[in-house]
Amino acid sequence: MHLSSSKSGVVLAPVSRGPDACQMITRAQLGQDPPQRTVLGVLTENGQYRRTCGQGITALRFFSGSENVFPPAGKKALSASGVQGPAKQGFDMYMDKPEQGDRDSCTGREGMAFEDAYEVDTRTLKSDLHFLLDFNTVSPMLVDSSLYSQSEDASDFGTDVINVTEYAEEIHQYLREAEIRHMPKVHYMRKQPDITEGMRTILVDWLVEVGEEYKLRAETLYLAVNFLDRFLSCMSVLRGKLQLVGTAALLLASKYEEIYPPGIDEFVFITDDTYTKQQLLRMEHLLLKVLAFDLTVPTTNQFLLQYLRRQGVCVRTENLAKYVAELSLLEADPFLKYLPSLIAAAAYCLANYTVNRYFWPETLATFTGYSLSEIVPCLSELHKVCLGIPHRPQQAIREKYKASKYMHVSLVEPPAVLPLR
Repeated sequence: MHLSSSKSGVVLAPVSRGPDACQMITRAQLGQDPPQRTVLGVLTENGQYRRTCGQGITALRFFSGSENVFPPAGKKALSASGVQGPAKQGFDMYMDKPEQGDRDSCTGREGMAFEDAYEVDTRTLKSDLHFLLDFNTVSPMLVDSSLYSQSEDASDFGTDVINVTEYAEEIHQYLREAEIRHMPKVHYMRKQPDITEGMRTILVDWLVEVGEEYKLRAETLYLAVNFLDRFLSCMSVLRGKLQLVGTAALLLASKYEEIYPPGIDEFVFITDDTYTKQQLLRMEHLLLKVLAFDLTVPTTNQFLLQYLRRQGVCVRTENLAKYVAELSLLEADPFLKYLPSLIAAAAYCLANYTVNRYFWPETLATFTGYSLSEIVPCLSELHKVCLGIPHRPQQAIREKYKASKYMHVSLVEPPAVLPLR
């Protein structure tokens, strides 16, 4: 049975729990029938009119498989059962010209063709070091057995390196400077000729489902969305390749953040074999080139964990703040215009007021430099999203935080009106 939405035009298969990330074995090796996939269905315009660019695009064809030429002049769309093109065929995407005053930096050329491949000399990877191990002697490195007794569901900021007390203020100041450099363009979706904000919302909702299925960390999801937005800020993408870009962003974020990231085959599997392994790897390569290999970016999650460590709250308030902050990922407009540190502050305020009837403590105001009046615009937008999320077709985040380990915080109703004036 498939779940469908008339508003979004998306068909999603029911989520089946995937294998643990540390036990990735290809299903071909197991000889078992593949379980049901977490499938992202066909992306539609979500009731929004198609925007055109340049001289006007009156009919944009949708491509699947290896073809991704924009504009697809004189070419017919390939059917799902069509013959696969040659392996060296690349992705031709148009890159927006950089605007003066843009806060992000994008690399590449207009009409970039992803044909070139970098060859790595494996001889340089050989090491001249020889390790002489005597297994008859006791190793001086003794493993603390208490490490294995720690719960997997322990708080994320318990051992987070960004919360070292001695350097907390310096780290926070550095992150505040870095977040400005890594901001996507605020209104980049207006320049995308074939995708809409509704499609991005559907894609992010699907990424949340995949993250839950493979038990990925929250930071992995935030990084993937950041990579996605920064890529789309520079490159125009056809809707047939939007899921490929999102999958490659999640793959890249998993490699960066996870100890045991899912394998390439797993990411091909979750796309219902819509794309090949070669296509996914080439898109990952293109993503890295456009992002200039700059993957260390501060996220809303990092700032929120800092605030929670600086001004402790109860576990219920903490989980509610994480839920509210994650909801901001769904909307490109208006949340891309706010800095991650400000979104984290707004999420903290809304959760704190919902549970404790208090907004912004003085200690955090001093630590961050944000006054409540500066947080109010973003806080109002977050409050609006929280009130409307039960009535939206994208429910992955809400279902995620219905779990008992999050104390069912997505069922908590925020106050109808916030006393902000």
